[in-house]
Amino acid sequence: MVSAPSVSSSITARLRVRARPTAVSELTTAIEVAGGIVTALDVQSSGREQMTVDVTCDTRGEEHAAAIVAAMQVLPGVVVDRVSDRTFLAHLGGKLSIEAKVPLRNRDDLSMVYTPGVARVCEAIAARPEDARRLTIKRNTIAVVTDGTAVLGLGDIGPLAALPVMEGKAVLFKRFADIDAFPIALDTTDVDTIVETVCAIAPVFAGINLEDISAPRCFEVERRLRERLDIPVFHDDQHGTAIVVVAALTNALKVVGKDIGTVRIVMSGAGAAGTAVLRLLLAAGARDVVVADVEGIVRPDRPGLPQSLRWTAEHTDARGLSGPVSAALAGADVFIGVSAPDVITGDDVATMAPDAIVFALANPRPEVDPDEAARYATVVGTGRSDWANQINNVLAFPGVFRGLLDAQSRTVNDEMLLAAAYALASTVRDDELNPAYVVPSVFHPDVTSVVAAAVANAARQAHWR
Repeated sequence: MVSAPSVSSSITARLRVRARPTAVSELTTAIEVAGGIVTALDVQSSGREQMTVDVTCDTRGEEHAAAIVAAMQVLPGVVVDRVSDRTFLAHLGGKLSIEAKVPLRNRDDLSMVYTPGVARVCEAIAARPEDARRLTIKRNTIAVVTDGTAVLGLGDIGPLAALPVMEGKAVLFKRFADIDAFPIALDTTDVDTIVETVCAIAPVFAGINLEDISAPRCFEVERRLRERLDIPVFHDDQHGTAIVVVAALTNALKVVGKDIGTVRIVMSGAGAAGTAVLRLLLAAGARDVVVADVEGIVRPDRPGLPQSLRWTAEHTDARGLSGPVSAALAGADVFIGVSAPDVITGDDVATMAPDAIVFALANPRPEVDPDEAARYATVVGTGRSDWANQINNVLAFPGVFRGLLDAQSRTVNDEMLLAAAYALASTVRDDELNPAYVVPSVFHPDVTSVVAAAVANAARQAHWR
């Protein structure tokens, strides 16, 4: 599937153009013929013989951007002075900063904010450690922790290369939930070291968001941290994905008039996200689920089955199927992909039951071409922003953590995750539901507050029990 031009690969070119009536139309035509999309054209200066023009356009990536620049360069009277990648410009110097919340104008301010006044606050916290949530940044701050081993679709790129993603996650926390998040990129892949390091820095934070840690180590890291810490530990690649998938499926099933307890669900992907999605689907009432990975359908008697897949094998494939994921699709109602590109085809989707649901979430290339899937399935969702029904973790994690922090929760459990999923689903009213709208936009004004309220309520109920 050829990707469309995107703002994520947009460029701005500073050009010197010979002044003539057709100069602008020649530029825009050349860019469009080369497959780009012009989004802005600004004349920076003009003289009798020459103009300086900034042209901004969306491209499909670096090679496509170079081809567009080449197409402009061959135009008569056009000189390309420089080309800027707008995404790299947005990242210059990082995307985060730390700002003081209190003024520091004179000696009085200094005496209260720092010494000697700060000592009184330190003594109060020493006497009552729970006051740290009231008197420090702990009350509204979480750590976004990674080792850089499973970053987006890039894989194991290491902690430094993962840092822009963790910064971006912190920006999303602030924008959508007014949570202060700090990126922690660890230069180790050792489970023991990760656990000990996170435990050592935990006093600063009210929650831990694990991010982009490869399976199966991520399961062990999360389990051990949850056992040792008195703050919630949430692995977004697992639980954020699971929440949004269950929310989208809840609404998609309404659209097609089916029930989660009776539909046949086929999943491609048994890693961190796949396992979490499976667990939450079962908690939501799913009864007939088949899971496949690169080796085929996960089943207890599969030769060489790793221990990390034993639980999955024991809780799925009740009908004893075998073979590749496509072998399980015939007659299935739902396909959920959290795996790799081009795992199935449109012809495979055609074998599914009437009014099928397909969520192909691999990024940037889904498990099946969405247009091909839509020929046969009633509801199609992807992880992409350029297709209907974007199933995106940002719909979940800001509201989940906002609720956990508001309730001062010490943990997170399946009841809270399900509460988040159902709350997210509820933000799409029944009179708004249709095959192209089963999940809200990431900019829907009510998503964070509705999810946060549901999670906080579930957390308080868990505390009361």
